[in-house]
Amino acid sequence: MKKFTCVQDIGDLKVAVEEALELKRDRYQFSELGRNKTLLMLFFNSSLRTRLSTQKAAMNLGMNVMVLDVNQGAWKLETERGVIMDGDKPEHLLEAIPVMGSYCDIIGIRSFAQFKDKKEDYEERVIEQFIKYSGRPVFSMEAATRHPLQSFADLITIEEHKTTERPKIVMTWAPHPKALPQAVPNSFAEWINAKDYEFVITHPEGYELDPKFVGRAKVEYDQRKAFEGADFIYAKNWSAYADPNYGKVISTDRDWTVDSEKMALTNNAYFMHCLPVRRNMIVTDEVIESERSLVIPEAANREISAEVVIKRLLESLK
Repeated sequence: MKKFTCVQDIGDLKVAVEEALELKRDRYQFSELGRNKTLLMLFFNSSLRTRLSTQKAAMNLGMNVMVLDVNQGAWKLETERGVIMDGDKPEHLLEAIPVMGSYCDIIGIRSFAQFKDKKEDYEERVIEQFIKYSGRPVFSMEAATRHPLQSFADLITIEEHKTTERPKIVMTWAPHPKALPQAVPNSFAEWINAKDYEFVITHPEGYELDPKFVGRAKVEYDQRKAFEGADFIYAKNWSAYADPNYGKVISTDRDWTVDSEKMALTNNAYFMHCLPVRRNMIVTDEVIESERSLVIPEAANREISAEVVIKRLLESLK
């Protein structure tokens, strides 16, 4: 594996999950694999779980780790070719990328959608330039359109807790005061579609995701109907994808908040969320604190998903 940006890169999901569960039993068993190797983690955006879990995963594998917060401790970077650089960005990404690549063996990138240009966001220009020019294996720590490390951890969590071979998974939109990217729901849909689960996406009209990520999922605009018989409820906010409202908040309807009344419609479903979560906007205190909430083990599995990915990238260096 030379890069990791989407579900296709990980290959057979059954094999990947089995590898993850084996690593979880002994996460230090490959501590020699990364000896004298360096991971560079680049953050164009804030992080808590991704930063800590990915660094811990690399350390489990014996790697050295460097972390750079691009917008806080480095020169401002120009990303467009052909620009006359007479503004506040003194360095171009096309020089910075190969320089950074010369200092490390693997690169992780976190770069969110900007909501200025949908085409630019969905072309993933930042991470694609690192793949093209760094000369190093590159993996996504959340990009403009996907968050594959999160989705892999979500899948591991579902596989650990499912009680039927084909559970019903419901991804529900929930209200949020700010415009959030579609990366997490896009990615979750992509990974769940790659499994033989029953999959339903529910959201208000106007919040339809890119059809290529929706895939074979059933779209249901009645949230309560969608919840009926569900085994897992995955809550997440996202901003509008469709033009002319791309990147905008078009509803903050609190009737979409996940509460106990709605969870009672399910098949005693587990509740999942990628965190951080806005309590009593996305989900009530009662639901997230219940014994059916998986948000903490889900977050803990971020270390495991990252370790599998970094391990495979290290193996590709041989």
